[in-house]
Order: sequence, then structure tokens, then C-alpha cells
Amino acid sequence: MEKFKFIKDEKLKNQIKFVMVIDEMKNIFRRNLIIDGSRRENDAEHSWHLAMLAMILEEYSAEKIDLERVLKIALVHDLIEVYAGDTFAYDEKGYEDKEEREKQAADKLFGMLDSTQGAEIRALWDEFEAMETAESRYANAIDRIQPLILNYMTNGHTWKLGDVHSTQIYKRMDIIRTATPELWHIVEGIINTSIEIGILKP
Repeated sequence: MEKFKFIKDEKLKNQIKFVMVIDEMKNIFRRNLIIDGSRRENDAEHSWHLAMLAMILEEYSAEKIDLERVLKIALVHDLIEVYAGDTFAYDEKGYEDKEEREKQAADKLFGMLDSTQGAEIRALWDEFEAMETAESRYANAIDRIQPLILNYMTNGHTWKLGDVHSTQIYKRMDIIRTATPELWHIVEGIINTSIEIGILKP
């Protein structure tokens, strides 16, 4: 923080530090390609795309939701990956210690902020993970459908890399069936078509 030594207020200095640390989201690349297939999507782009989808598809939530809270959840849901890294959704080995890695990352990252603000943002992340509120269930559903669409539009790029089968996708997408049931036919359509054209294993 040497470049910001002119900031005397400790709270503000820590907020600026937090903002600089989460800039690393732009360098954390997911397995998905962006739709034109030219490169991998980064975490910052994913979070923005998720927030946009959540806003556009709000009417399909099965439960009444506070969209502002959903958008906040969307913005913070992957912040911990600046320390924990991105774990591929179908990487069983990676999921063995994912929860512990991410909790440690959350402690470190959100601990940069003062106790009130840090706790507020941490609560949003915890809410997303727990899926116990209407907002978090909706956010998780949209978080599943976003990469599903990207994979479909890039000829199953990530599915092929991970040797993913349709049964795995159905399991992961189940929250869409319950939280946004009117969108479930998109999941079925993508999976069935992908199998038919040979970009996904049955």
C-alpha cells in the first residue's frame, strides 16, 4: 500500500486494498470458453454475466426474490477464488478439499475489511453457498445455466476436456429444475441436442 500512503484513514485504506486484491479476478480463468471460442472466460466476466442473467431472467424464479440482494450475491459469489482458485465443477478430486480451501480464503479476503463491512460481504458469500434462501437458490440456478449455455455454444469444449457425461450435468443442474422450473426445458434441450450431435456423452 506504499503508493497509497497519502490515505490516512485506515478503513478507507483497507477498502482500497480489498478492491486491488479482487482485481485478480480478471486473471483467474475458468474452463469455459467465451461464446466466440477465442479464449477462456475469467472470473470477473463470469460474475458480470451471472448478474446480467439474474436481472434478465428474474421473472422465472419460482420464489419471490429481492433482486438487489441477488445481484450482490452474484458479485461476491466467486471472490474467494482470488485465494482459493477456481475448482472445475466436475473435478471430484478438487472438490475433496474445496470447502476448506474456500473457507480459509473467505476468512483472509473478507477479513481485510472492517468487521461490519467484512461480515456483510461474508454473509452474502455464505448465503450463496448454503442455498437456504430464495435469493441464493435463484443465484445458484443462474450460476449453473450460464456455463451450460457457454459449453453448448462452444461445442462442448469443457465437457470434452473433463470427460463429462450427461448424468453429471443433470445432477449439477438440478437446482434449475426446482428454483427456476420454467427454464428446465432449456437444460433438457441442451443436453439432448448435445448428445445427438456428439459433443456430450450420454
